[in-house]
Amino acid sequence: MERETQGVGRDDETTTKADLVEEVARAAELTKKQAEAVVESVFQGIIGSLRAGQKIELRGFGSFKLRQRGARVARNPKKSGVKVHVPPKLVPYFKPGKKLKELINEEAPEPVAAPPAPSALPEG
Repeated sequence: MERETQGVGRDDETTTKADLVEEVARAAELTKKQAEAVVESVFQGIIGSLRAGQKIELRGFGSFKLRQRGARVARNPKKSGVKVHVPPKLVPYFKPGKKLKELINEEAPEPVAAPPAPSALPEG
């Protein structure tokens, strides 16, 4: 995805929600407001399914699911290493699909040489 404008204080290697909205608007020939509604709807669908304890599987892309992280004792780095109890919680996990891995790891196609121009001289 090519970026026409550069965000202030933002890493050039980062794609944002606004970038996704622009790409959806361009690809689907929608207004930015319509594209934003589409992107937001997809995100809310993913969040809603995860909250309901469902796994989300997008063929060719990957799957989202929840993992249980157990309770633990950690140290607070801002308060002289004071021990704090961290309760158990659910964390979202993304597992990329086979096709996504292949697309990410495929090498860029070699540039194809232009075919030779046809000769202006008649054969004969």
